[in-house]
Amino acid sequence: MQTNHTPTTRRTFIRGTVAGAAGLAVLPSYSAPLGANADVRVAVIGFNSRGSGHISSLLGIKGVRLVALCDVDNKVMEKHVAALAKKNITVKQYKDFRECCADKEIDAVTIATPNHSHTLIAMTAIANGKHVYVEKPVCHNMWEGRKLVEAAAVAEKQGLVVQHGMQRRSSPGWQAAMDYVKSGAIGKTTLSRGINFKARKSIGKVAAPVKPDAAGRIVGTFRDTGGKPQLIDLDYTLWSAPRPVMPVQREQMHYDWHWQWAYGNGDIGNQGPHQLDVARWALGNPELLPKRVSSFGGRWGYDDDGESANNQLAFFQWAEGAPMLFDNRGLPMKDMNWTKGYEPVFRINGKTAAPRIGNVIHCENGFVAEAKAYDNEGNTLTKFDDFDEGADHMKNFIESVRAGKIINSNLHVAHGYHAAALAQMANISYRLGKQLSNDEVKERLANDKAGQETLADFIANLEANKIDLSAEKISAGPWLDFDPATEKFTGEFAVEANKLAEDEYAAGFELPKIG
Repeated sequence: MQTNHTPTTRRTFIRGTVAGAAGLAVLPSYSAPLGANADVRVAVIGFNSRGSGHISSLLGIKGVRLVALCDVDNKVMEKHVAALAKKNITVKQYKDFRECCADKEIDAVTIATPNHSHTLIAMTAIANGKHVYVEKPVCHNMWEGRKLVEAAAVAEKQGLVVQHGMQRRSSPGWQAAMDYVKSGAIGKTTLSRGINFKARKSIGKVAAPVKPDAAGRIVGTFRDTGGKPQLIDLDYTLWSAPRPVMPVQREQMHYDWHWQWAYGNGDIGNQGPHQLDVARWALGNPELLPKRVSSFGGRWGYDDDGESANNQLAFFQWAEGAPMLFDNRGLPMKDMNWTKGYEPVFRINGKTAAPRIGNVIHCENGFVAEAKAYDNEGNTLTKFDDFDEGADHMKNFIESVRAGKIINSNLHVAHGYHAAALAQMANISYRLGKQLSNDEVKERLANDKAGQETLADFIANLEANKIDLSAEKISAGPWLDFDPATEKFTGEFAVEANKLAEDEYAAGFELPKIG
């Protein structure tokens, strides 16, 4: 495991400046801004799922040439190359991200691989003088996320752009909502709430894990997201990187890694960064990470190969300002009934239905819930126009590439790091948790009215699904103290927490040093 840490001060948080860092590789001289009229040559790395959306978006932007695709799965490559051929588009094909990033005929890469490889590929691209768009979460652990922000700071000095994939940061409507909150129109912010109620069924339990063959390949039939057979033919060493190669312990190769700690971050680190980012934005984009965090939950309703919580609450406290609460529910409304659209609903102030996936910004005299502001009785005060999921987010990346700098500070990868790190801090607390009774968990929130109300609703949803919480108790993580300046956990659980804030890097797949 790599252990060298760079302390973060209030002056260096957003740009991650590493001025004077001796002995680090200098970026290639060909990493220059392209100018307003030059074609932008782009490669998409990882496109079985979200990356296919990257391809579609890029093809719709004038002056963009999709010149290469990179994926470890031959079957995925064949499918997309054939689809592009029907549009008379020919691309270079890469399996190894290192070879793709080294191609001097590529100006920019977009990355939509599994979480565990986001930072490694992004930093490899930066080291090769590429502009980078990296999907959320931009990092799999806190340590590498800080390294990515530091690398982006070096890249910026040479006209390179590193942008995150949180599309709401490009939404005019969300910017208007943030300006409204900041104006004090409904008083001081008292709580910023992120919500993700998205039903997640069991991922199943394999009889035995699948091991790669002598050539390091996984070839065989798994199941796709719809449960249908899916033929896989991939380089498993490259898929695993930077993690050491371990047998595949899941029925679905290409998605259910989200719920296994070596590769994913659970739903709080999957859908969660979108809502955590908006929740932090509503607090004025705090410069540093929070000073305290606690999280609890469990994986209820089934016994499968997933490891992360399917129901989870997380609480964040900064040195000053309002707290943040994240509420994740993966079970249906009741009776373990998985009918589509059957997730529970949280009611704001006991009245107004909150978004099932979204944000609520609680203020003294009202609240903002997605596209509208309300008074505390639930009466609409105003509606925010142009409220979308950031349709121009990829276009903004391309415009930044042309300019040789981020065109809107909302797009900076540091925001992506903070959103990912919030999820990872919560997971660290959760993973250090112990089984507690409902009353013991309530006692931990004795002075938190909103936390108590949310917990009661959280427990009611579990009981409605016939979860016996006396037998399957809540796993309650401790309140973890955190030093935002050094980005290290402190206090009673510091050793265990700081260990979980990093990962193991396989030989040959260590993060590149950039300077």
